[in-house]
Amino acid sequence: MIDLYTWSTPNGRKVSIALEEMGLAYEAHPINIGKGEQFGADFLKISPNNKIPAIIDRDDGQSIFESGAILMYLGDKTGKLYPSEAKARIRIHEWLMWQMSAIGPFLGRAHYFLHYNEGKAPFADAWFEAEAKRLYGVLDRLLKDQDFMCGDYSIVDIATFPWIARFEWQKIDLGNFPNVARWYRTMAARPAVIKGYKVPDAKAEIPLPA
Repeated sequence: MIDLYTWSTPNGRKVSIALEEMGLAYEAHPINIGKGEQFGADFLKISPNNKIPAIIDRDDGQSIFESGAILMYLGDKTGKLYPSEAKARIRIHEWLMWQMSAIGPFLGRAHYFLHYNEGKAPFADAWFEAEAKRLYGVLDRLLKDQDFMCGDYSIVDIATFPWIARFEWQKIDLGNFPNVARWYRTMAARPAVIKGYKVPDAKAEIPLPA
């Protein structure tokens, strides 16, 4: 049994989707970041950076924070969606680090300027909109000749999908990125993705392009 501490953000959804895909039993504990619950003393013990998600594995008491580290841990634990072969892992690590260092931080800033504060900082609006389009271009080229980001379905697709699910916040027309759009629709149709996306907000629906 896994205790999952999460909220309905892209990073939080990565882990609930992975848990569903890997068939692991888990209990979700909502951490309402809008109310500052991530700063509570009990949560700080398992997430020193005061960020969701975090997990505790009841099998051995292991606690883990940072979504990328959690995905790798769960992949190792189950032997699913995270290959053991060295060369395959290098590719997984490349694109997982790209998601963690580029997709997450820069699209997150795009949300801040383009969704929550549009028009307040025109230079920032233009910069982050352009960077979002550049990153989508990288992903579109990656997916040109393969169904998933590293060939086979993996934790990298799970890590990236929840950020792309906010394409509207990023002022992105998925019609301009046909390979991303095809991959996105495939991901959005997976039962485990749908179920994991709704944690902890059961009313949440995956946005679909027109």
